Amino acid sequence: MRTDSNIVQVAMNRHGVLGRRGFLRSLGLGAAGLLGGAAPLGLTDLLTLRADELRKRQTACILLWMSGGPSQLETFDPKPGTDHGGETKAIETAAPGISIAQGWEKTAAAMKDVALIRSMTNKEGNHQRADYQLHTGYTPTATLKHPGLGSIAAAELGDSGFDLPHMVAIGGPTVGAGFLGAEYEPFVVPNVQRPPDNVQARVPVDRFRRRLGLLNRLEKVGFEQAGGADRVRDHRALYTQTSKMVLSPRMKAFDLDQESAEVRDAYGRTPFGQGCLLARRLVESGVTFVEVRCGGWDTHAQNNDRVGKLAGQVDPGFATLINDLKGRGMLDRTLIVWMGEFGRTPKINATAGRDHFPRVFNVALAGGGVKGGQVIGASGPDGTEVKDRPVTVPDLMSTICHSLGIDADKENQTAIGRPMRIVDGGKPVAELFG
Repeated sequence: MRTDSNIVQVAMNRHGVLGRRGFLRSLGLGAAGLLGGAAPLGLTDLLTLRADELRKRQTACILLWMSGGPSQLETFDPKPGTDHGGETKAIETAAPGISIAQGWEKTAAAMKDVALIRSMTNKEGNHQRADYQLHTGYTPTATLKHPGLGSIAAAELGDSGFDLPHMVAIGGPTVGAGFLGAEYEPFVVPNVQRPPDNVQARVPVDRFRRRLGLLNRLEKVGFEQAGGADRVRDHRALYTQTSKMVLSPRMKAFDLDQESAEVRDAYGRTPFGQGCLLARRLVESGVTFVEVRCGGWDTHAQNNDRVGKLAGQVDPGFATLINDLKGRGMLDRTLIVWMGEFGRTPKINATAGRDHFPRVFNVALAGGGVKGGQVIGASGPDGTEVKDRPVTVPDLMSTICHSLGIDADKENQTAIGRPMRIVDGGKPVAELFG
């Protein structure tokens, strides 16, 4: 006799998630009369089972976004002593045989839990377009707004009854929910040093709820019945989510003062470091996806000095986040992704800077089932080409989906009924999980 969990396992594809063919096989099993004569399981039943399984795991992702395009040569793929190496020195890490750039000493100490992809390659060298592509897996178009990865994770993994947003962006806005709708838009925390604005009820709870009820009635009579149903739906979803936040006891997750001075110091008393701490608190509270943004990586001039200052902020936050999650038993189910929209030119320009370079760049991952202490791929001796194991943007997106348990082949429907895959092509980097 097969149980419901057996059925779900049979339906899983090679990525460990449910695929279309797996569903069809499962439906065939269901038609034969599963669960000891109980009613057969249909497609909706299987979807619910898989979604419930993922939500019970509380799988989460923290994206550390280096806005502007971090130089691979001054981060995790240094080439000291070469024509293009610049002033960068390499340091050994806790993982034998792996060296990274000086200035990342705390990350070096955590390298047994970190995997590096040194062979990322892409064609898009424009900031806005590459930012969009690395968040959605798609190049931007004038007619369609694709959902960002955080909104996809919120839709696929988030519990609809949860009273905090399942997608939080710390440090500034990011790519939104696109055609998935307002329900999955990121909740933006511009300043990590202060609690979110307008999230504390200023009136008694009963009065607050009566006001929401009045708003719903006014919208229904004044707008919904007059042809504004779509806008009313999005507005209502936003207010429903916000009202749950206002009344939620989990809002204390945003209060960093509840952490000890020692912990806050370890993350670094910078907006990025404290943003990493807030990300840990939010994931611990049940939030599915958190993006922590760090700007300033567009180093066309004085690259070495500017990256050194940025590393001083990012290094302790990144490393402490890994160690903190690991110490709390959360790292295996929380994927951390460090990346930006592209890399920088190996050749140093006339102002001691490096320019946009999507042809070769690097990404760091930890947790979420990723095997640390390894390097995937390699750039050539001068850093101008991928030498081994190229990894594309769709490959990276598929890898992230694989880690989180999201079916990258799933098709979502746009507003006009057009099916769009979560990831258009690409394969997970299997070596990361070996």
